[in-house]
Amino acid sequence: MRRRPMDFRRPVRRRLSNVVWWTICGLVVLFFIIIFSKESQIESRPSHAKKPFYHDRIMEGLNITDEMLSPNSVTRQLSDQINLAKAFVAIAKESNNLQLAWELSAQIRNSQVLLSSAATRRAPLTTRESETAIRDMALLLYQAQQLHYDSATMIMRLRAKIQALEEQKSSVTEKSSKYGQIAAEEVPKGLYCLGIQLTTEWFGNLNLQGKLNERMHMESKLRDNNLYHFCVFSDNVLATSVVVNSTALNSKNPNMIVFHLVTDEINYAAMKAWFAMNDFGGVTVEVQKFEDFKWLNASYVPVLKQLQDSETQNYYFSGHSDDGRTPIKFRNPKYLSMLNHLRFYIPEVFPALKKVVFLDDDVVTQKDLSALFSIDLNGNVNGAVETCMETFHRYHKYLNYSHPLIREHFDPDACGWAFGMNVFDLVEWRRRNVTNIYHYWQERNVDRTLWKLGTLPPGLLTFYGLTQPLDPSWHVLGLGYTNVDHHLIEKGAVLHFNGNSKPWLKIGMEKYKPLWEKYVDYSHPLLQQCNFH
Repeated sequence: MRRRPMDFRRPVRRRLSNVVWWTICGLVVLFFIIIFSKESQIESRPSHAKKPFYHDRIMEGLNITDEMLSPNSVTRQLSDQINLAKAFVAIAKESNNLQLAWELSAQIRNSQVLLSSAATRRAPLTTRESETAIRDMALLLYQAQQLHYDSATMIMRLRAKIQALEEQKSSVTEKSSKYGQIAAEEVPKGLYCLGIQLTTEWFGNLNLQGKLNERMHMESKLRDNNLYHFCVFSDNVLATSVVVNSTALNSKNPNMIVFHLVTDEINYAAMKAWFAMNDFGGVTVEVQKFEDFKWLNASYVPVLKQLQDSETQNYYFSGHSDDGRTPIKFRNPKYLSMLNHLRFYIPEVFPALKKVVFLDDDVVTQKDLSALFSIDLNGNVNGAVETCMETFHRYHKYLNYSHPLIREHFDPDACGWAFGMNVFDLVEWRRRNVTNIYHYWQERNVDRTLWKLGTLPPGLLTFYGLTQPLDPSWHVLGLGYTNVDHHLIEKGAVLHFNGNSKPWLKIGMEKYKPLWEKYVDYSHPLLQQCNFH
């Protein structure tokens, strides 16, 4: 077989392909070099373009930026002088050096004019144009320092001023509390007049006594546990009338409502006369006075026993037993009043009743309350609205937790609740002997070391673990001392004017007075006669 001769053209082809390859590589490298050079040019261009803008911005804000950062800045020196001078003006006025205060204030204005003109023309202040102002201000500042108007002196004087203001505030607050308490306890002339007129009417008008006797002919209603029984303990005829009237007008069936009113000897005739001469839509009203309760004596009731103690009398009626350390509101004699403490004796007051709704005399009813009598208290004695949405309404606010008796028996974070609208299961009350629990704690608080204020603290102790929370809409509080959300007021069944600003007083909160006044018949002859408006 014949061999094929050698092909000399192949090496030439290889050399040619190598040249082409190297040429292509060179072109690619050149291409990349061109691209990178263009990118660098693009990056460099914006910096040159931005430079004039940045330069303009510096020129525009020269007095605020570069000038203030410069160690030799005249602008900054003037600004520092102005700030120091303002402090010295305050001290000079405090020291009654009004001449220096006036001179400093005038120089401050001159320096501010210079700074303002420099900012307007967008050029820095020169040493030449500001030299006089800086020198004059420096001279005044030196004079102030010579008068010991330094920072240490200023701090001391300010501290002294703050302390004096705090003492003044404390004194004013104490006086305000004292006078507010006096105003809250004062019987308005109109109420005093109404009481006298009603008492006169009762003893001078035999027909009134006959009317009341006719109504009391329905005595079976007073013991009928199928009806809705409410009790109010009060010496305020008009306030009690509003409670009864508002409950009757908002009730679906007022004929099923029975009100048991308990007052004192002084207001007994007036209360009977008012409820004899006025009809409340078919509501049955019973009036009693607590002096008729034979079981209410010092041997049974700790509060009455304490009233016989000279130290207790001195504490509540003079207020000098603790050198005035206890606020006046804690020494209010009303906290010893049996009308306040009678709420702890409801089963004894109404022995035939099984369930009752207790209402304070400073409430207004604006919904039907019959559903309260069908609420299941789950074996508890007291149905009440809780008030622990905020920490200061928990047990530790009302009780002395430094005392071992309190500390051992009660959770400080237990939820507080409100007196004023309470559902009481009297059957369960009697079974658990709750009144004796109340007596136990009252007897241990003779020296007022467990609590100081009112009937709520002993109530919290007495009904601890025996209280069923009710829906908050049943009882809305605060209308006598604070602002209340109007949505809560609209939804509330019972509105409570707890606090000093009662709606029948001049110090009552004007925006809430109409809620109470709409249940007062100002056209009544006796109210007209006693100048009620």
